[in-house]
Amino acid sequence: MARVTVEDCITIVPNRFELVLAAAQRGRQISAGSPLTVERDNDKNPVVALREIADKTVGPDALRESLVSALQRRVEIDEPEDDDPEMDAVAADADLRDDTIGMDTEEELLADGLSLQESPDGDDDDSFGNESAGNTDDASDEDYDDVDPSLLGDDD
Repeated sequence: MARVTVEDCITIVPNRFELVLAAAQRGRQISAGSPLTVERDNDKNPVVALREIADKTVGPDALRESLVSALQRRVEIDEPEDDDPEMDAVAADADLRDDTIGMDTEEELLADGLSLQESPDGDDDDSFGNESAGNTDDASDEDYDDVDPSLLGDDD
C-alpha cells in the first residue's frame, strides 16, 4: 500500500489549507455514504479522500462548492424576474417622482393655498442655522392665547 502525502496532492490543489478543507469535506461525504472512486484498501476515510484527490477522480472545485454550500447558514434563492414592461414603466415613473420630492413649483403651492415668502433680508436661501432668522425662544404670551391652558401644564 502506497502512502498518500500532501506532496502528491499539492500539484492538484496548490494551497495546503484548501487541500485539507477539500479532503475533510470528501471524508465527510464518504462517511455519509457517497460512493468511492478508488479502492479502499483498508484505509480510513481521510486517506481515501486524499487518494481520490491525488488520482484526480474527484474534482477539487466540486469539493469546494460542496464545502461552501455545507457551511452556508442562509441560502439566497434566486427568484426569476418577470419581464413585464408595464411594471418597468411604473418603476421608472416612481424613480422620476422620487427625484422631485419636495420640489413643488410656485404654481402648485399657490393651488394648495400656500405662498412662497422671501426671507427678511431679501435672500431666497433657507435660514436654517442663520442667526438673523429670528429667535423663537422669546415668544410672547399672546402667541398662546388661543391654546387651552390645561394642555400647557403648570411649572409652579
